Amino acid sequence: MTCIVGLVDGKNVIIGGDSAASAGFDIDVRSDSKVFTNGKMAFGFTTSFRMGQILRYSLKIPKHPKKQDTFQYMVTKFIDSVRNCMSDSGFKKVVSEQEEGGTFLVGYRGRLFKIYSDFQVAENSFPYEACGCGEAYSKGTLNALSDIKIDSIDKVYKALSSGSKFSAGVCPPFRIIKMGRNGKVIKEVVRS
Repeated sequence: MTCIVGLVDGKNVIIGGDSAASAGFDIDVRSDSKVFTNGKMAFGFTTSFRMGQILRYSLKIPKHPKKQDTFQYMVTKFIDSVRNCMSDSGFKKVVSEQEEGGTFLVGYRGRLFKIYSDFQVAENSFPYEACGCGEAYSKGTLNALSDIKIDSIDKVYKALSSGSKFSAGVCPPFRIIKMGRNGKVIKEVVRS
């Protein structure tokens, strides 16, 4: 299920996602979006719609101390808030004494982070990232488009379209958010 794509374009972050909810061979097209904002962050999730609902409506984004490095903030204050919120909401699991959440992308301060199910924070050396069953197709498309001058929202749309062409768990409509470094939404689009 799912294709979430993120792209850093200068000081902006673009995150897009599909609308599929799948289980085996069954698929639903959901009207509740896998891509949204919370405070000055843009999110795109896979794993579970419940996890996305918690991140969107229950997570309180912690204050970022002025002198703290952004990556350090994400690894410490942000992840601590996510873990606590998921635990309080009954979503976080403990398997063999290891905490598990889910996978999602976060755009913050012009940077793109991937949060894995073990709560590790990753920042790719490439200016793009993806997650979900359409991940490989989308990354391949973004790599192929990396030197081509087209609008960043169009790049994300093309990457999502590749995911839907080659993965049965990905389908339009695609929702895409472009957020500036200051945390303000520049543009939000829905494409089929």
